[in-house]
Amino acid sequence: MLSERRLQVLRAIVQDYVGTEEPVGSKALTERHNLGVSPATVRNDMAALEEEGFIAQPHTSAGRIPTDKGYRLFVDKLAGVKPMTAPERRAIQNFLEGAVDLDDVVARTVRLLAQLTRQVAVVQYPSLTRSTVRHVELLSLAPARLMLVLITDTGRVEQRMVDCPAPFGEASLADLRARLNSRVAGRRFTDVPSLVEDLPEAFEAEDRGTVSTVLSTLLETLVEENEERLMIGGTANLTRFGHDFPLTIRPVLEALEEQVVLLKLLGEAKDPGVTVRIGHENAHEGLNSTSVVSVGYGSGGEAVAKLGVVGPTRMDYPGTMGAVRAVARYVGQILAES
Repeated sequence: MLSERRLQVLRAIVQDYVGTEEPVGSKALTERHNLGVSPATVRNDMAALEEEGFIAQPHTSAGRIPTDKGYRLFVDKLAGVKPMTAPERRAIQNFLEGAVDLDDVVARTVRLLAQLTRQVAVVQYPSLTRSTVRHVELLSLAPARLMLVLITDTGRVEQRMVDCPAPFGEASLADLRARLNSRVAGRRFTDVPSLVEDLPEAFEAEDRGTVSTVLSTLLETLVEENEERLMIGGTANLTRFGHDFPLTIRPVLEALEEQVVLLKLLGEAKDPGVTVRIGHENAHEGLNSTSVVSVGYGSGGEAVAKLGVVGPTRMDYPGTMGAVRAVARYVGQILAES
């Protein structure tokens, strides 16, 4: 375990390197931070930190920079994340509240995160497997043609056309709509199949074919939408950090194009807390020079998806973690109210 003083020296090195982009020397540390010890003591502390792999000498310069291990300890020992200012919080709220539907919420969230953190923003759409049914609407388009509209608790709206085997009257349609909603409204998607399997038996023989067709379309919609979707923005922000990527930025850009990689990066949605993966903690080789800060978001107390940012390991961790957490909280509130 590091002594409190050495931890203080490490914190100062991380803060200075993130702020200045220059390797940090003992003289500059003593001048810029009130460490309460002599430059010689700071030099000894830096030598110990280097020996333990928390900092490294990038080239022959006198300065040191944090390693992945150093950043990890810095993040683990953070006293708290940087809170958003009141004007920032208002701006986030006003920007997100202007959204007209779920696609707009996700698009605005991506833009907002990329602007606030000046990193690459990634937002996963709320997963239907973790969603609940808010309402099922059935509309008659022709005697034997219906439209099925599925609305989820996260504001997702799915529409499907249903061609019925026989004409279906308004009274039967109203009956099916009422019975369907009484069984599935407020219930998890995963519970729906078992809740509706005996529904056709509640109808007259001539209507059962249509009821079964409507139910098949509903169940197909639930399964079909299970594939995870995400939106990414702010990739151009990476070009500002060219020198933070040892050889080239290309492996990072290639990794960001792979949806599977991004979903793995964001991690499981059911883990709602802020997660920080630094450098080589990212399994994908192309992302070994990046850090990923992610958090779950959702309406109510449960996370239904993740959002986060990808940037160089030389990142303002307290600020980024604060921004990601604040945006997730507002998105959750908007989904709950939508």
